[in-house]
Amino acid sequence: MTNTIKIERAIHNLTQAELAEKIGVSRQTINAMESNKYVPSAVLAMKIARLFNKPVEAVFQLQEND
Repeated sequence: MTNTIKIERAIHNLTQAELAEKIGVSRQTINAMESNKYVPSAVLAMKIARLFNKPVEAVFQLQEND
């Protein structure tokens, strides 16, 4: 799974720490998601998408091997 979290953060002028605080996770979790080392739960993915005012599918994309 890939995502556009880093791009969306830049558009919304948020640091990893600020985004983490808004959705209730650690900065390290945001870093791991941006590095594609951590796949968020459905609830967390929905929180992120809602914060960016985007559908989940616009922020998170499944890959062929997922």
